[in-house]
Amino acid sequence: MPAPGNPVFPGWYADPEGIVFGKEYWIYPTYSAPYDEQVFFDAFSSRDLVHWKKHAHVLDTANVKWARRAVWAPSVIAKGGKYYLFFGANDIQNDQEHGGIGVAVANRPEGPFKDLLGKPLIDKFHHGAQPIDQFAFKDKDGSYYLFYGGWRHCNVARLKDDFTGFIPFADGEVFKSITPEGYVEGPFMFIRNNKYYFMWSEGGWGGPDYSVAYAIADSPFGPFKRIGKILQQDAAVATGAGHHSVIHDEKKDLWYIVYHRRPLGDTGRDHRVTCVDRMYFDEQGLIKPVKITHEGVGVSPLK
Repeated sequence: MPAPGNPVFPGWYADPEGIVFGKEYWIYPTYSAPYDEQVFFDAFSSRDLVHWKKHAHVLDTANVKWARRAVWAPSVIAKGGKYYLFFGANDIQNDQEHGGIGVAVANRPEGPFKDLLGKPLIDKFHHGAQPIDQFAFKDKDGSYYLFYGGWRHCNVARLKDDFTGFIPFADGEVFKSITPEGYVEGPFMFIRNNKYYFMWSEGGWGGPDYSVAYAIADSPFGPFKRIGKILQQDAAVATGAGHHSVIHDEKKDLWYIVYHRRPLGDTGRDHRVTCVDRMYFDEQGLIKPVKITHEGVGVSPLK
């Protein structure tokens, strides 16, 4: 039996989204490589957080005619017996370039995922946000939202029920800016005790100071007042700990943070590995600073 530990699987992988489907944990990361080599996503599944099975090329740009490079930061959600994968592609720098955020669909979590629209879902800059780093979120009332944005700007938009577009907010706006102080990229949200925890990455993704901070609000639209950092480098373990997601084992009430980091002494831009550590809350509901470890979280099957 392999010893549990971090990284949880071999290879250079970043921006991991962790999620539970049935009695399996899934992680969908970015393949960490030069942009022109980022033309697919692999996924990984596990029944216990220790033994991981690789599912190669769950999405490939060969199946997305408008995507050619830099496919980043998948976010997956299940709805109506299907699985929807939201992804960024092409690293567009302005509204004249072709690319942005797309959505693909599959009948199983391991794919194969096929482009849903034949074009990007978001292909322009709104409120200064580069269309990358999308996170699909289901609210308590059954509404679905897409949080996204690079270049220090974050937007939220309400998805149509079939994920083919967006429903304008009451004021007619489609993309609402919710950027908190310190935000750079990598948004993530979860609900705990009826509070909305909004999280994001700070610092530069290529450097050692990449980190994660958060806010708490009464609504998915904020306002989000930054509370502080909860994930960052540890000189004894690894650097550049950031771009994360959160998994909640509801039956055991265990919380896990899934993130990427850089091995100590390795400054290769794309040398990032996916790790899982425990996440804890204090009596006030604030997130305690995460201790990043080599040991990881150990065997924890879903019941």
